[in-house]
Amino acid sequence: MNCITLESTDPFFNLAIEEILLKKSTEEYLILGINKPSLIVGKHQSAHKEVNTKYVTENKIPVIRRISGGGTVFHDDGNLIFTFIRQSEEGSQIDFRKYTLPVINFLISLGIEAKLEGRNDIKVGELKISGNAEHIHRCRVLHHGTILFSASLELLGNSIRKDKSHYITRAVDSNPSSVMNLKEKLKGFRDILEFRTAMMDYFLHNLTGAKVYNLSALETAEAELLAITKYNTWEWNWAYGPEYTFKNSFYLNGADFSCALYVKDGIIKKCSIEHNGQMISVSEKLVGCRHMVYDMLKVIWDEGFFNTKEDIYNFF
Repeated sequence: MNCITLESTDPFFNLAIEEILLKKSTEEYLILGINKPSLIVGKHQSAHKEVNTKYVTENKIPVIRRISGGGTVFHDDGNLIFTFIRQSEEGSQIDFRKYTLPVINFLISLGIEAKLEGRNDIKVGELKISGNAEHIHRCRVLHHGTILFSASLELLGNSIRKDKSHYITRAVDSNPSSVMNLKEKLKGFRDILEFRTAMMDYFLHNLTGAKVYNLSALETAEAELLAITKYNTWEWNWAYGPEYTFKNSFYLNGADFSCALYVKDGIIKKCSIEHNGQMISVSEKLVGCRHMVYDMLKVIWDEGFFNTKEDIYNFF
């Protein structure tokens, strides 16, 4: 197994290299990486429903879709990402226990009583420290997960949408859990880099055939291109996924408003805004607009019924 320590902290590139190694190789890999702050949504989720649109927009936190299913996870420089890419036999490909067991055994070796709970969570006691997801490509499995070591739990909490009741969709929901950082239990590591080094050393000594591997120039170039053409695009991150209806009622300028948006492929296909009668002209202007903050602002700011540009978040 080829063991890779990613030097990149770019979440777009790091997701892209997983896909390149999954689809363009028959080798097996273990990858350990750390990303800059980002929200990573599951392949079959509605991004706006899962993330706090106002917070991630104002704080310029990228929202990126991965190729695996499951729920939304938060990445930052206190969160370690582990990835296994392996050959597999048809009929036994989805196996969270198989791929989390080496991680759990590593944590047990440090004195942490970790365990797999439910389908895809690693917990210490009753608190979650790791979420996991998988993707099948032919006879290969991509399994990746997170380990909360010293992540900003405040940033995590602010970035995830809490009230999802305004969104009606068949998209996959996240399963929120109470979480903790491992650093609370581990006193022997100065930082996450030391923790990553210890984890890699453990795998190199305990996984059959494990050896250090450096990405080739071709693999790097292919991942850089995929990061630009796929993982850093609105079409993949926001437009992909099931259609949804957004409904909200709000009070603005001394009047009651209500809105209903039907969004498919990221585009507002139907729009109804009511304010002492339907606002037909504004509703019509929004049809065909991307359901994104600045796109909608550009269309309706001059209509004059917003006090500040922050009022646009009533449509998210």
